[in-house]
Amino acid sequence: MKTVAFYTLGCKLNFSETSSISRTFEEQGFTKLDFEEPAEVFVINTCSVTENADKKCKKLVRDIKKRVPESYVIIIGCYAHLKPNEIAKIQGVDAVLGANEKFNLIKTLGSFKKTRAPIVIASDILEVEDYHSSYSINDRTRTFLKVQDGCDYSCTFCTIPLARGASRSDSIQSIVKIAEEIAKTNVKEIVLTGVNIGDFGIVKGERKEHFIDLCKALDDVNGLERIRISSIEPNLLKDEIIEFVSTSKHFVPHFHIPLQSGSNELLKTMRRRYKRELYAERVAKIKSLMPNCCIGVDVIVGFPGETDALFLETVNFIKSLDISYLHVFTYSERENTAASEMGEAVPMKIRNERSKILRSLSHKLKHAFYESQLGTEQTVLFEDSDVNGIIEGFTSNYVKVSMPYAENFKNSLTKVILQNINEEDAVTPILI
Repeated sequence: MKTVAFYTLGCKLNFSETSSISRTFEEQGFTKLDFEEPAEVFVINTCSVTENADKKCKKLVRDIKKRVPESYVIIIGCYAHLKPNEIAKIQGVDAVLGANEKFNLIKTLGSFKKTRAPIVIASDILEVEDYHSSYSINDRTRTFLKVQDGCDYSCTFCTIPLARGASRSDSIQSIVKIAEEIAKTNVKEIVLTGVNIGDFGIVKGERKEHFIDLCKALDDVNGLERIRISSIEPNLLKDEIIEFVSTSKHFVPHFHIPLQSGSNELLKTMRRRYKRELYAERVAKIKSLMPNCCIGVDVIVGFPGETDALFLETVNFIKSLDISYLHVFTYSERENTAASEMGEAVPMKIRNERSKILRSLSHKLKHAFYESQLGTEQTVLFEDSDVNGIIEGFTSNYVKVSMPYAENFKNSLTKVILQNINEEDAVTPILI
């Protein structure tokens, strides 16, 4: 028996892929260990959305080699595809596999015998056409189900098309089959993931199906309790999707919609495919049909050319929206992106100050949303973990709930009345 351990950096899509890759190891007789344990093989699935993700990868390798010097260390994921040769120079790395190769990891690396120099295999991203189905299971209470990969957009700040290639999708038939298998387990919630899931339906460069049809098909899968959409571009979040979610059996009232900037001038420079007016329309449409819907928003601060006035536009625009929380990203220059060659760089000190302002605003937005839900009856899906004698979970509209730990609530859907907001920024419930 050989042993393997995994560590995932980044998004839900990465978690779904790590889980699927880990199952291929177990099918070949490997025992999966926790990352902190002394495994023989370590696999790090990387992200490269921010510079910190790159630094985190290097730190993880150093930590592994201190604990288990003779282990075999493999790096996969977006950072691995973008900078394979750079990663290969990190002391302790034995292999680096690109976007396509990571799914054939065991076959590619064979017996995991150390070589004089690290093995580096990363196909030209323009040649990556295959779609690899992935989903997480037995890792968390929720299952992350990948439905789409790659992106055909050309946002000036983003490296994802360079790391994952063109937009491509699984078929509705295949996804429904996977969902039916998941429904036979004790999983209560599926989260649909991808790079640009609203663009679902492209196979070999041609559009074959549409996201709304996938949603309708999944809504009819017996045994599923909840389906959550992870993130969807505002220009692809059509009225028909919003209207469907508002009346569906299993899709929950929660949208995460990237904004990036509240300034039309910056949105144009970023090459985003909408103006802020369209974004406001989407939020208004959601709230008109689902008043208690949770809406999360991605925002980038410190993008080149973001003056104080343009940043204030973003702040004021966000304040005008009926939204629930922000994910704030501090802009960092990424090689081979158009934004990295733009002038008018915002000093890092100012970027950090602006990030703090928006994170503070996010805290206020979330608190206000939680307050609006107090006294309402909700169903909470509790996690299967015990953290300091507390069990936590989320309502369908993504309110975090916590209460004293009790074994029988693990992975259960429990009806509660939301009582008050506690010191941990969660809501204390009254059990019904």
